[in-house]
Amino acid sequence: MKIGYVRVSDHEQTEALQIDALHQAGCSVIYGDHGVSGAVADRKGLTELLADLKDGDTLVVWKIDRLGRSTVHLLLLLDELRKRGVGFISVTQGIDTTTAIGRMVYGQLALFAEFEREQISERTKAGMAAARRRGKHIGRPRKLSDEQVAFARKHFADGSRTVTALAATFKVSPGTVVRALEGVL
Repeated sequence: MKIGYVRVSDHEQTEALQIDALHQAGCSVIYGDHGVSGAVADRKGLTELLADLKDGDTLVVWKIDRLGRSTVHLLLLLDELRKRGVGFISVTQGIDTTTAIGRMVYGQLALFAEFEREQISERTKAGMAAARRRGKHIGRPRKLSDEQVAFARKHFADGSRTVTALAATFKVSPGTVVRALEGVL
């Protein structure tokens, strides 16, 4: 089934041109967002559309920029559609992933998206490594401060407190205290 999506970013604009083109392309159902920028990823109409698409369906838009403005977001969305077995057609731009040439064009776009994802991953890992070298803790916040860990080690070592008592003192689980004593935290 061909399912259309329309979007206009200004309340003064009309979807009529897009709707006419989607009906002419054979869409039986059309979802839309009115007065919503393409830069906004979380859109009610688009979210409902994506939830309703099934394997074998084809998403049809008037122009690819109706789906969004961010290249990475668009390519990730198209990749999600491909994985779900959903075709994609952009009426005015000749992109049709239900054809061999359309899949080739999509493949080129996907290569750029994969490259961008890898670049983001490399930058993130490099940033985390630099932060670690500066002594910054990466990950979720620690439950026990350095002072609490020192207190727990001292009192556990001298036998004056059990793991359970230390956990109650710091209002954490006994497992958290054990990890602190082992130097994992």
